Amino acid sequence: MKKITSTRNLGFLLGLFILSIAFTSCKRNKEVEKPKEPVGEVLINEYCTGDKYFSDNKTFRASATGESMSRETAKKKARSNAEDELARTISATMQIVTDNYVNSSTFNNKEEVTETFNNLARTVVDQKLRGAITICEQTTQKANGNYVNYIALELSGDEVAQAYNESLSKDERIKAEYNYEKFKETFEAEMEKLGN
Repeated sequence: MKKITSTRNLGFLLGLFILSIAFTSCKRNKEVEKPKEPVGEVLINEYCTGDKYFSDNKTFRASATGESMSRETAKKKARSNAEDELARTISATMQIVTDNYVNSSTFNNKEEVTETFNNLARTVVDQKLRGAITICEQTTQKANGNYVNYIALELSGDEVAQAYNESLSKDERIKAEYNYEKFKETFEAEMEKLGN
């Protein structure tokens, strides 16, 4: 009887020993799997950024941030920064479209026509920026009390092209030689490049 009891106790102790080793090894594996952060570096979360906030072949997009002790000022700064970025993207695109369109057309005074196109582009961009849609907005507060506002804006490429067309159609100097279909084709080709 003593032999059976001591065999049971021995089996019980052996089982506990194996379980304790198993739990200890599992715990060690979890600690090993945890990645270490690089020394001196902190991961920063940025909102309203990434692939879905990039311009594509249909829309112009821009993301920006603004920081201030005042939440409303942080929002205004972020919107202003995003509008500036959006304006630069649209202006650069329209400059390329204008150059390509004018060079492929038969305007008598290409330099004057290019200047007219560029002036109209600035006017259109200024007017259309007011209609930019907010597609993402997040506000955070830092430990020091400052607010940080993250924002992403979007503006339809078709709206920009249509507004540009309306402005060009009113200009008597180039109205006779202006071809909207050719302009739209040039614009869409440039938007396709922007999307890629």
